Amino acid sequence: MLLEPFVRAARDAGASDLHLEGGLPAALRVRGELRLTGEAVAPALLSELARELVGDDGWAALEASGSQDLARVVAGVRCRVNVLRTSRGVGLAVRLLAPFQATLRRLNLHPSLRRLVESRHGLVVVSGPTGSGKSSTVAALLQEVNLSEARHIVTIESPIEHVLTPRLSLVRQREVGRHTPSVAQALVDALREDPDVLLVGELRDPESMRLTLNAAETGHLVLTTLHSATCAEALQRLVGAFPAESQPGVCAQLADCLVAVVCQRLVYRPEQRLRVPECEVLVASSGVRGAIRQGQFYKLASAIEGGGGDGSFSFARYRDWLDARTDWAQPTERDAADAPEPVAPAPAPRAPAEAPRAPAKASAPKPKATPAPATPPREGVIVIDDAGAPEDILAQFERKKR
Repeated sequence: MLLEPFVRAARDAGASDLHLEGGLPAALRVRGELRLTGEAVAPALLSELARELVGDDGWAALEASGSQDLARVVAGVRCRVNVLRTSRGVGLAVRLLAPFQATLRRLNLHPSLRRLVESRHGLVVVSGPTGSGKSSTVAALLQEVNLSEARHIVTIESPIEHVLTPRLSLVRQREVGRHTPSVAQALVDALREDPDVLLVGELRDPESMRLTLNAAETGHLVLTTLHSATCAEALQRLVGAFPAESQPGVCAQLADCLVAVVCQRLVYRPEQRLRVPECEVLVASSGVRGAIRQGQFYKLASAIEGGGGDGSFSFARYRDWLDARTDWAQPTERDAADAPEPVAPAPAPRAPAEAPRAPAKASAPKPKATPAPATPPREGVIVIDDAGAPEDILAQFERKKR
């Protein structure tokens, strides 16, 4: 695949994102900083690369809409790819996803976030700016359910980013454009599919927001993501997407079904050489629900400051927890073995040549192997036949020594 050398270089540099634009060098985002590397990429190469990625059908959709979202495994790395048309031709924005099944511990998130998915119904919103790790956090929350409870998880994503391997839960993942025509249709379908937990990849329009709130209100636990800088801003954006005359009803509905909002940003910690999420967490206490019902979102900041007993965190208090933490989870080679993409089973390792063989059972004697062509032994070398058990080998050695 033409994209492989670019992804391999980005992976080796520890980049989270790769940007390709015709006539410019590749750009890598490493630890939050963008840097250019290598020679300029020819526009013709990018067009060929994009056509290889999206295929003939996807190319027609790209021509019509100007962009195409997809997920691929490239050079052993699962990537989320956005192919787009620009003034220089075709460009690519590639997100390199974590090569392991995300959990709260592996992402260095606060363990109390596990409580957000213990509820049997309601809405959990994970928000933050672009590239802040929202999808990974949602995948970690789902994995916590998957590893501990037998529940039916249905995800609606565009595209599927983290492939979840079913453990205790039944997991169904649907991609918009491949498995369903739209988020709205997938949500309508999901309510007929007996789900316990629903993931809506991102709320983008009032119709999907309305259906998501209805699902959270009717006995399902729903997780979703939004772009925002604070928890209060996330809820304001959700309510503000509806017409003014509908907003009081949406506020009441949101107050009834909200479980929590998590807003995060990635920060680099030089001592651990890691980028980790720094979070603001708003847990829906009775006071928070009252403020949301009245549309008084400006009160939520003080509710977060005073809500430590309910599990809420301000950015400052969460940063204090990070500063005091000592048991950091580091990416390891073992994590790579947990990659979600299925791989062919590796052949069983051979036993070392010097390892003694187990004695054969009397009922099933082991056939002798075909002897290798005889070669004269060197002087001072005693040749021992393949006798099987260690005691037989020692007996032969004593006889030949005499």
